Amino acid sequence: MGAVLGLCSAAQLACCCGSAACSLCCSVCPSCRNSTSSRLMYAVLLLVTTIVACITLSPGLQDFLRKVPFCNNSTRYIPNSVHINCEEAVGYIAVYRICFIVTCFFALMALIMIGVKSSKDARAGIQNGFWGLKYLLIIGGIIGAFFIPEASFGSVWMYFGLIGGFLFILIQLILIVDFAHSWADAWVGNYEETESRGWYIALLGVTFLNYALALTGVVLLYVFFTKANDCSLNKFFISINLILAIGISIVSVLPKVQEKLPRSGLLQSSIVSLYTIYLTWSTVSNSPDSDCNPGLLGIVGANSTAKSTQLGFDGQSIIGLVVWMGCILYSSLRTASSSSKITMSDQILAKDTGAGKDGGNDGGESGDKKVWDNEEETVAYNWSFFHVMFGLATLYVMMTLTNWYQPNSDLTTLNANAPSMWFKAISSWLCIALYGWTLVAPIILRNREFN
Repeated sequence: MGAVLGLCSAAQLACCCGSAACSLCCSVCPSCRNSTSSRLMYAVLLLVTTIVACITLSPGLQDFLRKVPFCNNSTRYIPNSVHINCEEAVGYIAVYRICFIVTCFFALMALIMIGVKSSKDARAGIQNGFWGLKYLLIIGGIIGAFFIPEASFGSVWMYFGLIGGFLFILIQLILIVDFAHSWADAWVGNYEETESRGWYIALLGVTFLNYALALTGVVLLYVFFTKANDCSLNKFFISINLILAIGISIVSVLPKVQEKLPRSGLLQSSIVSLYTIYLTWSTVSNSPDSDCNPGLLGIVGANSTAKSTQLGFDGQSIIGLVVWMGCILYSSLRTASSSSKITMSDQILAKDTGAGKDGGNDGGESGDKKVWDNEEETVAYNWSFFHVMFGLATLYVMMTLTNWYQPNSDLTTLNANAPSMWFKAISSWLCIALYGWTLVAPIILRNREFN
């Protein structure tokens, strides 16, 4: 595992250890803002550690991981009263330890960066450099984390993961709503400027596709996660979210909403509705009621007993990671727009502060300066909050890779749990509420400018 991280950080170690190697590595990179390049580097760091966590779930590593200290055959590290089936749980516990260290790293960075106002601060070098040392720090921490006695570590850290994952889902909702508004604003703007039938067809096509997928998802949820005389809680989750999605779609085209937000419409509503149905699927997939939760293996017709003994990914986890990666890249590349005022994402997305005093192409004119500082006067984003967001993103990854299951020391299986189910359900309602607020806020807050 350390070798994997070391290999992936070799290029950054070169930049840390020698200017010639750094110039060689950066010569092929396009010119960009310092704020953008730093956020991308942290996104790469998070992606690399996520890949390593995924690797620990692969069957080929199970034999090796059973030899680490937290396994039940190393009784000198854990009490005899605690029984952990390493045959089935060792991969999940490894993910917990890796994500524990990465979360601690981002928490430490968040504390260090409190109160930074510009790149002239002495702490700017820590934020924007020392990448090799940061990787080495994480690698050393991960190695040390494997010597943490298990005891109650997994069960306690799971609750930190539940809360942190839920908080990141809230941030993810903000980014998705902002993305929906930005997408619709761009396409409607292109149609209004060009009056091209192609843009009009694209708007209708994507909107229809999103609603078709959402409706298909609702039907499948009713088919596989409900029964005629049972599963009333699942029926409630699916039905209420369907009603809310229909309601918010109607609100988006009301005359008063259109008057304040002329580019608001069904495209945004279709995106939010589709994401809400995904959250509904995630909710019922975490139901502890096995009779109403067949799981992916049960849906495809495989042996349902395999669900409790097989580690790895299911469809929910894969889609969750794809959405997660999209939000991480979006927050790293996207600059704040007018929609950020409504979605309250000003702290997440960077402001377009330009190139600084020398204009927009100082790096390109010199030929050497590929990354130019655009934060000499003020930071483009809140550095401390950025690390908090990435720490929460790490906890979300941890819970997604472990399917939001609860390690249970009394059984030989990993089980879904009620807290994760309710966290997902509440997040689906908050998604609708947040999008609804972006529609009615200009009507309620008449003295505030949102455009």
